[in-house]
Amino acid sequence: MTEETTLSIERIMEMIPHRYPFLLIDKMKDIVKGESAVGVKNVTMNEWFFEGHFPEKPVYPGVLLIEGMAQTAATLVVHTMGQDAEGKLVYFMSVDGGRFRKPVGPGDQVEFHVQKDRSRGNVWRFKGEAKVDGVVVSEATFSAMISDK
Repeated sequence: MTEETTLSIERIMEMIPHRYPFLLIDKMKDIVKGESAVGVKNVTMNEWFFEGHFPEKPVYPGVLLIEGMAQTAATLVVHTMGQDAEGKLVYFMSVDGGRFRKPVGPGDQVEFHVQKDRSRGNVWRFKGEAKVDGVVVSEATFSAMISDK
């Protein structure tokens, strides 16, 4: 049996409990279990937050770029740990070095590149970058813990 290197939105929803309007990845690709993955978000004008952020110049909120990295990492952790981990919560523990380099808006496709820095027990640390057209728009290092709820 071959390893899954891509995950559909349906499969992601089996793995993490996030739902609309807070599920911020549409698919995953380039998955290397226990190491790295790329989450993909197609940004549309229909996003709930554009009504107030900002009506004259819609800008994807920077904190949601960080959250998209975290959801990509959480899905990678659950995918790595297997079916017994599906549906468990993955909690942020820290965010370091968060940087926002360029605005993201409707029509952009954001790729959340996450790379495991280390893991110990149920705590994982990642380095992440959000990219649009190959250009880094945001970056952060963050850690999270998987929990039974």
